[in-house]
Amino acid sequence: MATNNGDVLMLEAAPEATKPWASAANAEVIDALPYIDDDYGNPLIKAEVDRLVEEEMRRSSRKPADFLKDLPPLPKFDFENCPVLGKEYERVRAGKPPVRIDFESRYKLELPPASKKNDDAAWKQYLQKNQRSLQQKMIELENLEMMSKHGPELWRQNNHRLEVFLTRMQKLAQEQNEEIEKVNRERKYHQQTTAYELNALSQEWRQLCMKNMEIQSACAVLESQIDSIKREAAERGWNLEEKLEIVKPLQPQ
Repeated sequence: MATNNGDVLMLEAAPEATKPWASAANAEVIDALPYIDDDYGNPLIKAEVDRLVEEEMRRSSRKPADFLKDLPPLPKFDFENCPVLGKEYERVRAGKPPVRIDFESRYKLELPPASKKNDDAAWKQYLQKNQRSLQQKMIELENLEMMSKHGPELWRQNNHRLEVFLTRMQKLAQEQNEEIEKVNRERKYHQQTTAYELNALSQEWRQLCMKNMEIQSACAVLESQIDSIKREAAERGWNLEEKLEIVKPLQPQ
C-alpha cells in the first residue's frame, strides 16, 4: 500500500479479524496456489517467511502447552471391571518396572528342610507342590508336541490371513492415492488454466495503481502551482475571486 502525505493511493482489502483456530466451523482456509506461485521456491522469500513466523511466535503470549487447553479433556479410566489392568495402569503411570514372574522357584523340585524331615504334613505339602510342578512340565511337553504337530499349519493359515489383509489394505491405500492424485491433477489443471486470467488481472491492477499514483502526483503538482499563483496574485494585489466571477459567464454552457 503506497501513501503520500497520509493519503491512500493503492487500496487493498482489510485484514480479517483473528478467528478461533480451535473451532472447525471457523477454521481458516489456506488459499495458496502452489502450482502457479513461484515465490515458494525462492530461498530469499522462504527466509523472510521463516523470520516473520519466528518473530510472531516470540511475540505470542501463548505457549505450545497452551494449545492443548482448547482440546477436550481426556476420559478418566477407573478400571472398575478389571482391577488387575487398573493396577498395571497405575504402575506404568508411576514409571515402575514390571513385576517379573518367577517360574523357576514356583515349579522347582524341593524337599522339606532338615527340621521337618519327620513331619508328615510338611512332606504332604511339598509333595503336592512337586506334583504341581511335574504337572506343569507335562503340560509344557504336551504343548510342545501339539505345536510341533499343528504349529506349522496354523502359522501358514495365519500368514495367509495376514497376506489377505495386507492385500486389502494395499488396495485401499492405492485407491486413496489415486483419489489424492486425481484431486492434485484437477487442482493443477484449474490453477494453470486460470493463471493467465490471474496474471492479466494482476497486471491490470498494477497499471491502475500506477495511474492512481500518477494522478495523485499530478494533482499535487497542480495544487502547488495554484498555491504559487495565489501567493503571487496576493503580492500584486490582484483579486482572483473577482476575475473568476468574470470568467465564469464566458464559459460555454
